Amino acid sequence: MNDAELLARELATEQAHVDAVHARLEEATLSARSAARTGRAIYTSDRQSWMREEDGTAMFERDAFAFQAARRLATLDAEHEGLVFGRLDLDETGDSTGSDGREVRYIGRIGVRDEEYEPLVIDWRARAAEPFYRATATNPMDVVRRRVLRCRNEQVIGIEDDLLDTDANRDGLPIIGEGALMASLSRARGTRMRDIVATIQAEQDEAIRADHAGVTIISGGPGTGKTVVALHRAAYLLYSHRRRFERGGILVVGPGPVFMNYIERVLPSLGEDSVTLRAIGDVASDALGGLTAEVVDDAPTAFVKGSLRMVSVLRNLVNLPLVDPGADGLSLRVTVKGNVLKLDEGQLARLRANILAHQKVNLARDAAERALTAALAGQVPADLDLEPEAVDDLIASSAPFQMFLNAWWPALSPTDVLRRLGDPGVVERVAGGLLDADEQALLVASRAADRPWTVADTALLDELAALLGPVPVEEEVDPTLFLLEGAEVSELVTTEPGRAEAAESLTDDAHETYAHVLVDESQDITPMQWRMLRRRGSQASWTVVGDLAQSSWPDLDEVGRAVRDLIGRAPHREFRLSVNYRSPAEVFALAARVVKAHHPTADLPHAVRSTGVEPALLSAGEPELVGAVADAVARLTGEVGGTVGVIVPPSRLAALGQGVGAKLDDAVTPEARSRVLFVSPLEAKGLEYDGVVVVAPDEIVAESPGGIRVLYVALTRPTQRLVTLDVGGPGAWRADLPD
Repeated sequence: MNDAELLARELATEQAHVDAVHARLEEATLSARSAARTGRAIYTSDRQSWMREEDGTAMFERDAFAFQAARRLATLDAEHEGLVFGRLDLDETGDSTGSDGREVRYIGRIGVRDEEYEPLVIDWRARAAEPFYRATATNPMDVVRRRVLRCRNEQVIGIEDDLLDTDANRDGLPIIGEGALMASLSRARGTRMRDIVATIQAEQDEAIRADHAGVTIISGGPGTGKTVVALHRAAYLLYSHRRRFERGGILVVGPGPVFMNYIERVLPSLGEDSVTLRAIGDVASDALGGLTAEVVDDAPTAFVKGSLRMVSVLRNLVNLPLVDPGADGLSLRVTVKGNVLKLDEGQLARLRANILAHQKVNLARDAAERALTAALAGQVPADLDLEPEAVDDLIASSAPFQMFLNAWWPALSPTDVLRRLGDPGVVERVAGGLLDADEQALLVASRAADRPWTVADTALLDELAALLGPVPVEEEVDPTLFLLEGAEVSELVTTEPGRAEAAESLTDDAHETYAHVLVDESQDITPMQWRMLRRRGSQASWTVVGDLAQSSWPDLDEVGRAVRDLIGRAPHREFRLSVNYRSPAEVFALAARVVKAHHPTADLPHAVRSTGVEPALLSAGEPELVGAVADAVARLTGEVGGTVGVIVPPSRLAALGQGVGAKLDDAVTPEARSRVLFVSPLEAKGLEYDGVVVVAPDEIVAESPGGIRVLYVALTRPTQRLVTLDVGGPGAWRADLPD
């Protein structure tokens, strides 16, 4: 039998099993639909009795029954493509045997059983599937042959085998293909991340199946599969502890919307769609009325906003009254029966600090009113012969008191408070001694009129939401502007008869919490963002994924401290992924030399593939730059079959993308043009392309807070070809490269 005949026979064998699985799947689908219809019918027939409150418990049980049937139906519908992807032939250790007497196990995205409840497909997360990922030639775990099936819809179109135990292959199992991993790595990349469920390697599987409790840290250099391993871990946690994590929720956090769009299909492809995916700029939307951000600050401003010093700045900002103190300082004057009662600026500051030491601003309006009233009432002469309650009423009901209170202690929203940083005088008062003059100027400039909220701002707004508490519901508003001690206070004054009740009805925490939080690209999470994340996972277990050598945060020690603080005394475990599956050896050798020259301790993985093509290091003058980039991109679209990424410094991204895009529209086919993507270095984090053009590497270094580490990220994005394009001659980044 020749090779073609052998392949045809093996494909036919596997197709027969896949057909049987899909036939059984169709039966299960019909059964789930029938169950859903039954639940709806029971609901309809008994609705009237439920409305008469005869049996509310039965109604709840029927709803739950219908819900479970519908959810199962959705899973079955979603897993129709590539359901079966693996087969194990074991050394005569089981009862489910193939024609040669060996045990055969088929591995897939979900488990499927026949009418006798025997497994047709084993869920990839089940313990029985572990040898598919853990077995090696040195430790075959009773596996003789591991086979990966490539399917398109329900059709088996390819087979890749690994022979793990030569001695046990007594019956001569046929071995087809070059091995599943290398075949998978050579395939063209698309615009969405693929799952690796069929090609998970042993060290990756160990991290995926790690214990759920405490903190799991997954580290490794570029191309080691950290992100996709973490996503498979989320799917595994839902499988192995479904009640805990489906009820409590899993939050997956990534660096930006480009990245989140790239990974969004991985978990659904594994049969899980109950995970919340959010870019770091979207994490605080639950506490901020849906506010999200995609704009990124320039490097110096992002560093200031991300620093832990901002905690003190924001606390000072909350403690700073909105009232303009005027030339004579802030004071409150009230007249009771001809007696002038007064609180000066120092007394008011002490009262405010004492109140805020025990309550949040938006929950302390009543406490503020009581404290002011008590402080003033203590000044009333005893000979007035008034009951204490009468004194309090006279003070609290006076117009000057109410005007002052409404201006001194208004309901505050995080956005209103943070906008105050656009005032240089306010910034000087709240940041003096914490930020230097240049840093204060950066804060002021970042909050100039019409500036959009940035990703770094969302962490500051979330910090303010935690400090302020929920904003009470306003009920009646008098749009009168009052003068307070000679200064105009542009504040809406409300009589608010129901304000206290509204405040008391609100909870202290406006944000969601989760049972597990998975943080990808954790090396870029700022200290302020870590505080934001910890509010969402105060009782959670964590998976933290990252690589310090790729960090865009200038202070690596601060990043490390943030993770150590997160761990605390919780149980934790660390996994290092050591193999770079993405980058060709020629490309990674260049990137490694660049980063090693500046960061000798960088964790460098081993690249296992070679294309035989060295990176092209090109230069172009400024006038020729657009044409040179377009030419390089056009060549790459002809050399690779998948995506081509053009990584551009932020300052050039819009203009270069437009100029090069216009030239490409005339130079390449629409199909090739659709494969070209323009991104900034930070947007490229976690992504991969078949071909990459890195434009102006020196400018990437200069415009990124992480400097050379961010260039290292850009250089390690390609799976096949790399081109760098310096402006005006070889760049300084090449100084440490051999001639």
